[in-house]
Amino acid sequence: MTDPLGLLRNSGADGVGAASGIGGPGNPARPLRPGETEFKDVLLENLRQVNQLQQDATRAVEDLATGKRTDYESVLVATQKADVAFRMLQSLRNKVMEAYDEVKQMRV
Repeated sequence: MTDPLGLLRNSGADGVGAASGIGGPGNPARPLRPGETEFKDVLLENLRQVNQLQQDATRAVEDLATGKRTDYESVLVATQKADVAFRMLQSLRNKVMEAYDEVKQMRV
């Protein structure tokens, strides 16, 4: 999957990247070892999972409202799963932003 926001890859426009051999698509700073994954891949996979849980919860609520489903428990479980997953993702985003702010304020 491509980077949906275009923020996770180095374009090389600033002279850093492909020309210097650091970063950039297909040219990581350190080659991945077997069994390792990049942070962006893990993050994008978790975003897909949260999105799927939210779609499942929406579908369950719609089915309950239209009468296709009568089991309230499964609808409640689906909505709670989606809520917990979204809150966890939001918490991760907040922690990453806090870390980014700390790095921004470091003096070099």
